[in-house]
Amino acid sequence: MKMAKKFKIILVLFIVIIFSVIAARYAIGLHFKQKFSKRPPPGVITTTVNESIFYKSIETFGTVIALNSKNYRIKNDDIEGNFTREGKFVKKGDVIIELKSTEKIIADFSGKLGMREIAQGVLGSDSIIITLDDLQKVIIDIKVPENYVGVLKKGLRAEVFSSTLNKKFKGKIQSVSSRIDPSTRSILARVIVDNNNYEIIPGQLMNVKIIYDEKKGLGVPERAVTVQGNTAFVYVVKDEVVKKQFIEIGTRNYGKVSVTSGVSKGDIIVSEGVSKIRDNTKIKIIR
Repeated sequence: MKMAKKFKIILVLFIVIIFSVIAARYAIGLHFKQKFSKRPPPGVITTTVNESIFYKSIETFGTVIALNSKNYRIKNDDIEGNFTREGKFVKKGDVIIELKSTEKIIADFSGKLGMREIAQGVLGSDSIIITLDDLQKVIIDIKVPENYVGVLKKGLRAEVFSSTLNKKFKGKIQSVSSRIDPSTRSILARVIVDNNNYEIIPGQLMNVKIIYDEKKGLGVPERAVTVQGNTAFVYVVKDEVVKKQFIEIGTRNYGKVSVTSGVSKGDIIVSEGVSKIRDNTKIKIIR
């Protein structure tokens, strides 16, 4: 009887202890749940999924050449007065300079005038060369590695950048050579560039980016995408709550990633603040 009574007491104490532990854990969990539920939702920046242009590119460089250029060699003794039109623009048919023989040098095309002197003896006496450059459009000859032979073609869009001017210009491929240079394993292409404000001058070194394989598709900011192993996902926002959405990604272009599946045009996703949230997190949209 004493053993049975003792066993009952131990059993009761054990049950009391178990219930006490469960109650304590519940109370602690409730405390932390209430504590963290009072925290304000994390602030994030969102963006809308829209269509973008994605492309591949070839980057190279080249030196500017005038689209059309002509030199007029004139003896100093034949010039009526002095040549004062250096740096001026003329139209086709304008008088460039008058000669003592009453002849006139006429511009064969519109362009910018320049001048350089020639030392005595080169042309028999002191002479000058007046240059006329058509600069409304300029050309740049570029060399491209031979592995791009199947890509290069007339009409491809080109982005031309001048570090001197810190400015971009628009251009396109005008022609592509039919031969590969065996010494450099490259192919020559010519790019024609719009220069309506005459900012580019012959001799400038320009960075050239040839654009090819352009495609329109859905794009999202690269910073909005989380990559884990072979998977990628974004956080889609609905009613100020985020949902993890797995996506398939493609081409990356300067801060944007093309998305081939997983989201639709018009979806709102988190673009900044991704590290502060998890699936089903309530958020505060900053903008």
